[in-house]
Amino acid sequence: MSEPTLARRLARYACNLSIDDLPDTVTACVRRRFVDSLACILGAYGAKPVEAAIAVATQVHQPASSVFGTDLRTTPELAAFANGIMVRFLDYNDGYMGLEPGHPSDSIPACLALAEAEGATGSELIMAIVIAYEIQMRLQDAASLNKRGWDHVNYINVAMAAAAARLMRLDEEQAEQAINIALCAHLAMRQVRSGSLSDWKGCSAANAARNAIFAASLARHCMTGPAPVFEGDMGFFRQVTGEFSLDVERFGNRANGDFAILRSLTKTFPTNGELHTAVWAGIDLRARVGDLDAIETIHIETSEFNRRVLADPEKWRPRTRETADHSLPYNVARALLDGDITLDSYAPEQIADPRAIALMSRTTVSEDPALTQRFPQQLGNRVTLTLRSGEVLSSEMLSGPGSLETPMSDADFERKLRKMAAPHIDRRAQDEVLAFVAGLERQQDYSPLFQPMLVKSLG
Repeated sequence: MSEPTLARRLARYACNLSIDDLPDTVTACVRRRFVDSLACILGAYGAKPVEAAIAVATQVHQPASSVFGTDLRTTPELAAFANGIMVRFLDYNDGYMGLEPGHPSDSIPACLALAEAEGATGSELIMAIVIAYEIQMRLQDAASLNKRGWDHVNYINVAMAAAAARLMRLDEEQAEQAINIALCAHLAMRQVRSGSLSDWKGCSAANAARNAIFAASLARHCMTGPAPVFEGDMGFFRQVTGEFSLDVERFGNRANGDFAILRSLTKTFPTNGELHTAVWAGIDLRARVGDLDAIETIHIETSEFNRRVLADPEKWRPRTRETADHSLPYNVARALLDGDITLDSYAPEQIADPRAIALMSRTTVSEDPALTQRFPQQLGNRVTLTLRSGEVLSSEMLSGPGSLETPMSDADFERKLRKMAAPHIDRRAQDEVLAFVAGLERQQDYSPLFQPMLVKSLG
């Protein structure tokens, strides 16, 4: 008998993992990532791409799934898309860097939309989220996509299809077909994150999750997909990544307790995760330099990935929020100017700030092979200032809050949510949201989550 395809082995994992296999640490981690995602959602209320997605969703009324901030109910696909854009818009949600970067919480809003539509319990929702994280992060560890011109959300195609199959209670055969359809039919190009970035940078992951739900819906009705989607002559290995191995038997389970979600990283700044340590270095230097006019040059030493992705030509004169929050020189300039990175750091007037432009004009970026060697286990950056006096100040940061070494606490996530929520919902509503998530595994109905997050200005 031939060995099962990778899609079949992933489907088997998704169908057979039990809620009893999850240690309390994993369930607690899911709750934290859920609160973190809700904070990002609240911070994205009113954003232009969010409004566009809501406008599309309003054209299809169904009682299935809710859209945050509104009283709209629509299809799980359209709710997953709109809510997913909210999670991703600020670049403030969690992340993970293997051979490929990515944001595993991009699947949380899609899992929630489908759980609501399917009448799934909170425990079933938690299980689906764990499955999505596990598969996406293991794929990120296995092979790079960006170096070959493909976007990391292609791994969401697989992870979310498996999670959707679990929430829909599909069997192994149907789950395999969901993965086959989702992956083969919806490959995304890396151009979404190259050069001057558009609105779609924050929408690509939500679109992948939407497509995965659609693929699982087709598989539920016995539609088959191209196979073997990974190993075939025209499959994923040969056309996209090159061949890689994935030992699904060693995925997180009751025996090993090695669940990938425990390795995901969270953010203290609403910006690209790989440049967080450069921001911390900039903040450190700001306190030491005194007069920013005294800076003659700024030199940033970083990993090969950061130099290639975060310091390409478009990043030296960003014109959009999406480009600015992925610009290494811009974020260091703002850290030096403001001592922080906030949502306001990417306002049009801040992006066009002559002071920031002047600092970027005096900035150079180079790869440090030692930092590349540490990457991705440590996402280090070194910033060096040469002053007009000849004095040299340098700050190297290899880690920071939100890392595995210094993870954010429950209190940190609560503060993040309340900060993002304050302009939109009152303290009592915030308390209701936090109380809902605190008992997530016991929930049977999701309306007590959506109701306190309702605002009059959306929808």
